[in-house]
Amino acid sequence: MSRSVADHVNAAYLADWAGTQAGFARVPGVQLAVLVGDEVVLDAAWGVADVSTGEQLRTDHVFRVASHSKTFTAVAVARLAERGLLRLDDPLEAYVPELEGSAVGHVTVREALGHTAGVLRDGHDADFWQLGAPFPDRAALLTAVLDGEVFGRGEHFKYSNLAYGLLGLVIRAVTGVPYAEHVGADLLQPLGLADTFPELDDEIAGRCVTGHSGRSPHDDRRIPVAPVTTGGLAAATGYCSTARDLVRWAAALGEGSGLLRPETRRLLHRDESVIEQPHARVRRYGLGFEARKIEGRRVVGHSGAFPGQSTRTWWDPAGRVAVSVLTNAVDGPADGIATGLFELVVKALDGAGEGAVTNLDHWTGRFANLWGLRDVVRLGDRLWLINPREPDPLTGAEPLTVDGDVLRPEPHAGFGPVGEPVHVLRDDDGTPAAIVVGGVTSWRAEDYERQRQAHLASL
Repeated sequence: MSRSVADHVNAAYLADWAGTQAGFARVPGVQLAVLVGDEVVLDAAWGVADVSTGEQLRTDHVFRVASHSKTFTAVAVARLAERGLLRLDDPLEAYVPELEGSAVGHVTVREALGHTAGVLRDGHDADFWQLGAPFPDRAALLTAVLDGEVFGRGEHFKYSNLAYGLLGLVIRAVTGVPYAEHVGADLLQPLGLADTFPELDDEIAGRCVTGHSGRSPHDDRRIPVAPVTTGGLAAATGYCSTARDLVRWAAALGEGSGLLRPETRRLLHRDESVIEQPHARVRRYGLGFEARKIEGRRVVGHSGAFPGQSTRTWWDPAGRVAVSVLTNAVDGPADGIATGLFELVVKALDGAGEGAVTNLDHWTGRFANLWGLRDVVRLGDRLWLINPREPDPLTGAEPLTVDGDVLRPEPHAGFGPVGEPVHVLRDDDGTPAAIVVGGVTSWRAEDYERQRQAHLASL
């Protein structure tokens, strides 16, 4: 019998790996989804929605996905351009009369989409980001952007929530209806994204997770963060959604989906700016979409940071693979978990049909010792030895080949026990009970944990 896509990518392990990462990071909760082709192969949740109540996190809990909003706004603008209702080279003052004659009024729609307008990021008074004041309404938004530009147009990439707030005003001016009404009718409803909302409201407030502050250097306690609306910045940061809906949104932006013309999609996704800073990853940004290479695949997507929540979605438009990770803590490692999940999925897909042994699950398990954890895991038709504590699951990972009663890694140079076979010790029923790597034994993780707890109790 042929494997399902979910089984092929080992969805159960993906969820376990993500939960392990969240556990080590002491994150309250993580919601995640993975899409391959047209199929959501993983839709899972780990942890709690609210540390103060202990409510279990569910897959239908809604998160503030913040700057994911920019992908929806960019697509909404692009579709209006395709219909001839606006041009990307139009100045903002053509749609927002309050900007007429000002420097920001001469900024084009395209420059606002690509963060090359030189506009303030959030304004001179942006304590609304730590709930010290309400998010700006239209009047406050216009006051903030007219308070002076920082750079000249096209001088630097300069991320700006205010610029995207102005794009929300452009959409309203062009369509004649409020921003939320337009994107609901033009994007969300036709695509069946029933768990995605342009702004928090009373209807969905009960389904929203509670956000949490970061941990203190002194303890792990987190402060709950109250939900708020985003006013004039909804087009930049107001959206609420689930991981499942976000990977379905990604699928709608893939090749052949029909949501955008191919040339329009390429325009949004291609590099508009390359951002290089000392001691930091080189970052790339298009028009409303960030880009990166992961495991040889060019992916696009966006992150989201909201008071008490951190989120990330990546997708490969050509290969139709998408991952989304939503966390309800301001320091949640959403980007790292999403990137790691994408790597694992790609390894599984790339390993399809490589293995000669069909019963690879006979060798798999999680094992532990004084030094930490090791997973023997099937990805596609290959076995891998992985350290699930590493934020990048492929750091130090070894592909393994079954050779009689041992597992052999590929030969290469290194400081560890490279090239040495992995011995698998089994129970009477044949279940792996331990592995020996470089002469050091690791026991089945649950057995080692019982030993650890018993030792701690005896102290």
